[in-house]
Amino acid sequence: MIPGLVEAVERITGPSGCLHRPEDLALYSYDGSVDRGKPDIVALPRTTEQAAELVRVANRFSIPVIGRGAGTGLSGGAIAHQGGLMIGFARMNRILEIDLANERAVVQPGVVNLDITLAVQGSGYFYAPDPSSQRACTIGGNVAENAGGPHTLAYGVTTNHVLGVEAVLPDGRIIRVGGKSTDPAGYDLTGVLTGSEGLLVLVTEVTVRLMRQPEVVKTILAIYDSPDDAGDTVAEITARAITPVAVEMLDGVMLRMVEEATHAGYPLDAAAVLLIELEGLAEAVEEQVEEIREACAACHAREFRIARDAAERELLWKGRKNAFGAVGRVSPSYYVQDGVVPRTRIPATLRFIHQVSERYGLAISNIFHAGDGNLHPIILFNARVPGELDKAIAAGAEILSYCVSVGGSITGEHGVGMEKMALMEQLFSPGSLDTMRRLKCVFDPEIRFNPGKVLPTVRGCQEIRQPPQMTL
Repeated sequence: MIPGLVEAVERITGPSGCLHRPEDLALYSYDGSVDRGKPDIVALPRTTEQAAELVRVANRFSIPVIGRGAGTGLSGGAIAHQGGLMIGFARMNRILEIDLANERAVVQPGVVNLDITLAVQGSGYFYAPDPSSQRACTIGGNVAENAGGPHTLAYGVTTNHVLGVEAVLPDGRIIRVGGKSTDPAGYDLTGVLTGSEGLLVLVTEVTVRLMRQPEVVKTILAIYDSPDDAGDTVAEITARAITPVAVEMLDGVMLRMVEEATHAGYPLDAAAVLLIELEGLAEAVEEQVEEIREACAACHAREFRIARDAAERELLWKGRKNAFGAVGRVSPSYYVQDGVVPRTRIPATLRFIHQVSERYGLAISNIFHAGDGNLHPIILFNARVPGELDKAIAAGAEILSYCVSVGGSITGEHGVGMEKMALMEQLFSPGSLDTMRRLKCVFDPEIRFNPGKVLPTVRGCQEIRQPPQMTL
């Protein structure tokens, strides 16, 4: 332990807000990824001012700062792989204001995603971004990673619903950007900070958009004997100019794990299913249901079910959103990927994933937001078997490289973090990456916030600021 660090942190948070025993630090050494890294100390502030003071302490001791929400992230973004001070926001968990007249809410970063909807649903409102971990993940982490979810096809991701943030800069200053208005003056710094993965600021307060609940919701389960047919249906729905609020796909491996764990009503003998949701005015939804039925039939769906009531709808979604937990009943370890491909390339990508599975001798199940081409291949392995983790990581890298090769991306919602840094050079040109590094240096010239994440080089800001050498 760095001499004097514990005392400096305890003066701000009190003894209960300062964790430094090895057994406590072990709990903060991992998130939902396969990476690991232990902080030197964990601080749990209750206010923005305390968070700012903690950042200034980290500067005084010249140690990194890592922000952390609920630790549900899947890319290693909340891991302290270089040690340092981890600032956890679990105790900053209050909904500060609900303004239904203007359809806004102001919350602290430790507020659980679903709790916003629970606070306003009695008045006919909801908060749209709904990651599968929404019962556990927190808004601060959602903002850092620009989280998505099943319903982003119609509603968009977190950045489409964040209007303003309060944040602490790497030098300990507190700033506010954006606000309740739809289009505030000045640069869109809210957009810059949302999805910046903790590299630029620590978010301490968020103003979000609330939405009115729709008049009617219809949830459909389309069942297939071929994953290709399910993938083709997504393209067919798009070609018919229909935009459901959600189109989720589960392959046969995944749906059997889900069904055995949740008994949600998925058929155990199917090769794939699509979970499709429509909402809006009653007449429009009924018309779209029939158009979706035709699209599914044209792509050889063997069965087309409509949830009879809210209870059946909730059960189907329970199966989808508890899928990762269901995998844990079958495999001792698993590695979740997060690639994106054009919707028309979903069938080919699924075939490629199957080839990767056979080549590495690892089972890979698929569950993903098919409507926007955001795939989540889940690679099953046993970490106790020497070499299996390395094989899983290599298989994941192959899948993401393929996604890039067909015009997609290495992440749709989980972020880059530690996990995908090496692949950034496949996705971005050297000039684009250099621009990102320069932006990082504007906010954090000492490279103290979340170092070793996202950007694949460790050059110092002094070197980055040097003008390029001209050649004749």
